[in-house]
Amino acid sequence: MRYFKTAKKSPKNIVIDSFIYVLLTVISIVWVFPFFYLIVTSLRGESTAIVSYLFPKEWSFKNYEWLFTDPKSQFINWYVNTLLIAIVVSVINTLITLLTAYALSRMRFSGRQPLMKFMLILGMFPGFLGMICIYYILNAMGLIGTNLSIVGLMLVYVSGSMMGYYVSKGFFDTISKSLDEAAMIDGASRSKIFFSIILPLSKPIIIQTLLGAFVAPWGDYMMANYIVGRGGSEFKTVAIGLFQMIDSDVKMSDNFTRFCAGGVVVSILPIIMFFVMQRFYVEGVTGGSVKG
Repeated sequence: MRYFKTAKKSPKNIVIDSFIYVLLTVISIVWVFPFFYLIVTSLRGESTAIVSYLFPKEWSFKNYEWLFTDPKSQFINWYVNTLLIAIVVSVINTLITLLTAYALSRMRFSGRQPLMKFMLILGMFPGFLGMICIYYILNAMGLIGTNLSIVGLMLVYVSGSMMGYYVSKGFFDTISKSLDEAAMIDGASRSKIFFSIILPLSKPIIIQTLLGAFVAPWGDYMMANYIVGRGGSEFKTVAIGLFQMIDSDVKMSDNFTRFCAGGVVVSILPIIMFFVMQRFYVEGVTGGSVKG
C-alpha cells in the first residue's frame, strides 16, 4: 500500500494557524465566562451582590433551596407560568409556520412570489419597532395590565408566526411532490396529505421550528414586561419575576445570588431540549436551507 506524506507547513502558515487557534480560544473563554460566573455565584453562601473575588468563600445550595422552599419565593409560579406560555405558543407557532410553508411550497397562486418576498422583508424588522402600536391595540382590547394579559402576550408571540416560513418551505421543497400527486389520485385532500403523509416525513423541521418557537417566549423580558408587567396584573413570567428581585440596590444586595440560581434553573430545560433533539435540529436547519 502506498502512503502519502502530508505537506510540511511553512513558517507563515504555522504562525497564521497559531494566531487563529489563540483567537478562537480567547473568544471561547469570553463566551463561556458569563455562564461560569452565573453558576459559581449561584453557589455562593455570602449573600452580598458584588465581591472582589470569583470563587465563593462558602459553597452552598441555599440559594436553590430558597427558590423552591421559602414561602416568600414565587419562583415555582413564575416558572409554571412561563412554561405554560412557551408550550402553548410553540405548538400554535409551529402549526401556523408549517401550514404556511406547506402552502407556499406546494400551491401555485397569483401573488405567491410577491407575498413570499413581502413576508421575508417584513420579518427582517425587529418586533419592538411596533411595541407602541401593539400596546394601544391590546390596551383597547383590555389585555394590558389585567388577568387577561397572558392572552395578549401569547397573541403577540404567535402573530408573526407565518413570517418564519422560509426554512420550513425549503425543507418541504426537498420532499417529492409525487407523494402528493399519488395521494390526490387516491382521493386524499390537502389537509389529509399534510397531516398523514408530509408531517410524518418532516420530524427534523418540526423539531427545529418547535425549539425556536419555545425558546423565544421562554427567555423574553422586554415584550413580557411591556404587556404583563404593567397595571395590577399579578401574573408574572420568570424573566419579570427574576428582574424584580434585583430592581433596587437593597434587593440586589439580598437577592443577587438567588437571582443567579434562578438563571441557572431557567437555563436547564432549553439546554436539555437542545441536547436531546440536536440531531433533528441540525437536520431541520440544513434540510431547509435549500433554495426553493
